[in-house]
Amino acid sequence: MNTPELYKWAKIALIMLVVFLAVTSLSGLKHLREVTPAYNSITISGEGEAFAIPDIATFSFNVSADASTVATAQETVTKKMDAVLKALQDLNIEEKDIKTSDYSVYPKYVYGSMPCSLNYCPPSEQRQDGYTASHSVTVKVRKTDDAGKALAAAGENGATNLSSLSFAVDNPDQISQEARKLAIKDAMEKAKVLSRELGVKLVRVVSFSDSSSDSPVPYYTEASAGGLQSRDAKAPTLPVGENKVRIQVSVTYEIR
Repeated sequence: MNTPELYKWAKIALIMLVVFLAVTSLSGLKHLREVTPAYNSITISGEGEAFAIPDIATFSFNVSADASTVATAQETVTKKMDAVLKALQDLNIEEKDIKTSDYSVYPKYVYGSMPCSLNYCPPSEQRQDGYTASHSVTVKVRKTDDAGKALAAAGENGATNLSSLSFAVDNPDQISQEARKLAIKDAMEKAKVLSRELGVKLVRVVSFSDSSSDSPVPYYTEASAGGLQSRDAKAPTLPVGENKVRIQVSVTYEIR
């Protein structure tokens, strides 16, 4: 074999060796990356609670109408809804806080009994009797003191199925952050006590997790229009209560 050809094969062999070493090294690095570092550790749990007075109220209501045609049913519902919306806006409830949750039009049926023979009574006969238009709305009241007035105003102007009244905090993250801070402080204090009792030193936090449970104490009510339609009726008194958020944390420390 002459010298140029020998150099050629040597070069090929060298390239193959470099590739082999590179693949082997990458495989080794990947393996090292997947290995969990060995250390002694303790895991401590902590809990924190924060409270807040609700600053918003939400409720929903429905306006519906029956008519012989779809157009008439929709027109009637629109007039009723316009009256309700005006009453709410007169209480300074903004348009952005009034949201349609459902709108539907569907056939309305009546059932009539059929004459029975001596030995047999046929099933009731279903017959279409016009249409029902229905418009459902959810309202957010940013002044909780006005929640009762808003309910009364809606009922007085033709709203029905007034329901799902609840009080909440408009910015729940702020309460959660406060509760989490208290939970972490609780876990840290427990860890310091335990490390002294075990005669070890806390080195660093190696893992952390948390979970929350919101425990609002809202006031729920469901009122029909019949109880609120009188314009002389007093707006209902609605206790607001308070909302509580509980955060639980789990902190793992490396120890020496």
